[in-house]
Amino acid sequence: MGKPTGFLEYERKTSKEVPPKERIRNFREFHTPLSKEEQKLQAARCMDCGVPFCQSGMMIGGMASGCPLNNLIPEWNDMLYSDNWEQAYKRLSKTNNFPEFTSRVCPALCEKACTCNLNGDPVSARENEMAIIENAYAKGYVNDRPPKGRTDKKVAVIGSGPSGLAVADQLNLRGHEVTVYERSDRPGGLLMYGIPNMKLEKHVIERTISYMKKRGITFVTNTEVGTGKPAELKTCAKGDQMEAYLKNPDLQYLKAEELLKEYDAVVLACGAANPRDIKAEGRDARGIYFAVDFLKTTTKSLVNSDFSDKQYVNCKGKRVLVIGGGDTGNDCVGTAVREGAVDVVQLEMMPKLPDERAENNPWPEWPRICKTDYGQQEAIAVYGHDPRIYETTVKEFLKDKDGNVKAARCVKLDWKKDEKTGRMNMKEIPDSEYLVDCDVVLIAAGFLGCQSYVAESFGVELNERTNVKTACPSSYATNVPNVFVAGDMHRGQSLVVWAIREGREAAMAVDAMLIGYTNL
Repeated sequence: MGKPTGFLEYERKTSKEVPPKERIRNFREFHTPLSKEEQKLQAARCMDCGVPFCQSGMMIGGMASGCPLNNLIPEWNDMLYSDNWEQAYKRLSKTNNFPEFTSRVCPALCEKACTCNLNGDPVSARENEMAIIENAYAKGYVNDRPPKGRTDKKVAVIGSGPSGLAVADQLNLRGHEVTVYERSDRPGGLLMYGIPNMKLEKHVIERTISYMKKRGITFVTNTEVGTGKPAELKTCAKGDQMEAYLKNPDLQYLKAEELLKEYDAVVLACGAANPRDIKAEGRDARGIYFAVDFLKTTTKSLVNSDFSDKQYVNCKGKRVLVIGGGDTGNDCVGTAVREGAVDVVQLEMMPKLPDERAENNPWPEWPRICKTDYGQQEAIAVYGHDPRIYETTVKEFLKDKDGNVKAARCVKLDWKKDEKTGRMNMKEIPDSEYLVDCDVVLIAAGFLGCQSYVAESFGVELNERTNVKTACPSSYATNVPNVFVAGDMHRGQSLVVWAIREGREAAMAVDAMLIGYTNL
């Protein structure tokens, strides 16, 4: 696709990044897009490779290779190169409800599986995707009209993250009446408050929600669905500046039985919102927060008042310890740097990955290599060192006389393979303990599945990973009639692109149940 010899003629070129020391002055996105002509040349690099692994979305070596949405990447690259922007958008929107999200926050599984990787750099598929969707909004190609006909079926979607939004969008397209319930004050789930502005500015989400409302979808915010009483939140110490936000006094409560009575189907898309804690002595010290709470309150304070309400953890002048790698840990690093932390240290339990693919990790497998993301780049620029310390965990948090955290006692780890099981096991290295001074600790150790009170309210079963149980991974019906599940609440913590795929597939299951067949 594209220009047959394009991959030989043009070098990979991506949007220009604002330098780290300049971009940390604000929380805005920091990429300057290519011009339309430059973007067309990047699309020309797409090869007529015969087997486009970029859109395969298959599991290889236990990891996803290619786009889980099976985006028709070679096709819309060809149309982009041919200056057929409207048709490119139509092909893109066939498989992806929200390319404005994935083109900003997806780690580009498509690019990692691109055939150009065999002897050079991959096609810039993610940036081509953003160029197509942003042009579509600018030119009025994006649908803002309700369906021509309506069924008499009503569906409630609980949760307005990417999976919930995808379910709602697809079922509304089919003509069903869809209402989305969100416990926060704005729709979007973790897209809205869990992903920092510098990765996804909130006007992008607000634009999407506006179009969905025009298409006939109803959004009900500040509404907790479950037991009819406030959910118990594992959070920071009482009296902390985040406590008022996390309690959300504006919440209204709906019982599960009310929704089951009113709607023909209910889809649970509440995410994997139960954060993994650190079990160490001194965990009750003030100044220790879950990363998801830290990121939520920071973004909410920014959006609501440009931080003037002070309802967030201000890291200015503080020494910050981030426990956990991954995207969430990196987001914490970037946020703390922007707030003016005097130093940031990030602990990772696992060993450092190689800088290049190992022989046992060939293309088109997902590359298991070390990635220095935007937050780490900024910490290096500001503090002069990489914030990451590998093969390390926390044994104890030390407090000052007022009960505030002042340091973490850490220990080095040794990873060895068990010859019988083949699994990697970790052991503490004797006499390797040392102290890391810190005033703020952010726990970014992943999630343990859904918050159980929602599942208990609807009576749905959970599996051993505390995700909602279905007959098989490709099934979305729960043990309760007319109740379905999608997204992280179904598969566990994952990527936005997987959430959208789950939402689309769950919508097919709901549609088939309501109508007897589906053409989604």
